[in-house]
Amino acid sequence: MQKWPKPAEGSWTQHYPELGTGPVSFRDSTSPEFYELEREAVFKRAWLNVARVEELPRVGSYLTKEIDAARTSVIVVKGKDQQIRAFYNICRHRGNKLVWNDFPNEEVKGTCRQFTCKYHGWRYDLKGDLSYVQQEGEFFGLDTTQYGLKPVQCDIWNGFIFINFDPEPRWTLREFLGPMITALDDYPFEMMTERYEFAAQNNSNWKIFADAFQEYYHVPSLHSQQVPTEVRQPNATFECGHFQIDGPHRLVSTAGTRRWLLAPEYMYPVERVTRSGLVGPWRTPETHQSAGLNPGGIEPWGITNFQIFPNLEILIYHGWYLLYRYWPTSHNTHKFEAYNAFYPARSVRERIEHEVASVVLKEFALQDAGMLGGTQAALEYGVVDDFPLSDQEILVRHLHKVAVDWVDEYKAERSPVGV
Repeated sequence: MQKWPKPAEGSWTQHYPELGTGPVSFRDSTSPEFYELEREAVFKRAWLNVARVEELPRVGSYLTKEIDAARTSVIVVKGKDQQIRAFYNICRHRGNKLVWNDFPNEEVKGTCRQFTCKYHGWRYDLKGDLSYVQQEGEFFGLDTTQYGLKPVQCDIWNGFIFINFDPEPRWTLREFLGPMITALDDYPFEMMTERYEFAAQNNSNWKIFADAFQEYYHVPSLHSQQVPTEVRQPNATFECGHFQIDGPHRLVSTAGTRRWLLAPEYMYPVERVTRSGLVGPWRTPETHQSAGLNPGGIEPWGITNFQIFPNLEILIYHGWYLLYRYWPTSHNTHKFEAYNAFYPARSVRERIEHEVASVVLKEFALQDAGMLGGTQAALEYGVVDDFPLSDQEILVRHLHKVAVDWVDEYKAERSPVGV
């Protein structure tokens, strides 16, 4: 049963008694055996965001996505009927990788009328149907209708393209997202098409980096340059205004005020000159106020971070948003993808504001990323396995519990009856 608490009484964690309040283990982030189970239980059964519709603007637009956690590659393409579909990136003849350029493990994008295998010339149309076989008469009763590309479940929510490797997903995409996320149905993501992207390979489990954006307890210590003096004082409290949990998904909102921007000691000089930085351009377009944007009713509202299980985060600011994705590559490494999305700049001045905000935010993320190697290395010593979490770290507690719950459920489904 969903519970969306208000902070009037008690701690946040007390509103979710199923999470407990005791120390937690991070063995789910250090065990190769757990990672192998997580690949099957989570990344092959949850809905995964791979792109937005703006990345496939016309008929024949396609992109590939390398997903190590599923040990596969996927083609996402827009057909002549304007429908977006996903397929495994493999030719049905001899198993050659179908779409790639110079290096088979690198992602590519482009536009085409059909997909042609480089090896023997088999062709597939934009619906994935096999449309041409070189020297078809040499085969033995080949039924070409049975050898189209193998499809991957694909659906779209508010312009975000999701896939699911389960041939029969337990939930539709909308059921999976639930009411806390779909409350953003009317948010105008499609209007914010000016993007600044970056990606990095990180030496930590994917959940360890996600943890950094689920609590702001670390802000006064790790990001001391970016917070006002009063927040940096000993025993000063830097608290989020609202936490919320709905199924496997999480949400955290913080207050925001422009008065901080007037404190020169916590800004880079370029921020003062351009009037842009950590929270974006100081002047932003009027943004449609979706009902789901500030469920805690925080005033003045600043940021809401929607954390969609397993590996997607959408942070919505005033007039723009920031997206993170964490793609596991092993039990202790992952690929981090991110981009900022703004309303298209109408002047050189606005373009500069967007670029400065992107650079400063990247610096902020790098400060978090700088902790990853040390955290992962120390966890893997295996010396400590009980870590106390504060009330401000409730979402850390929740993410790791959900990951373990999904793995436990998967194991139980595959255990012989009575064992």
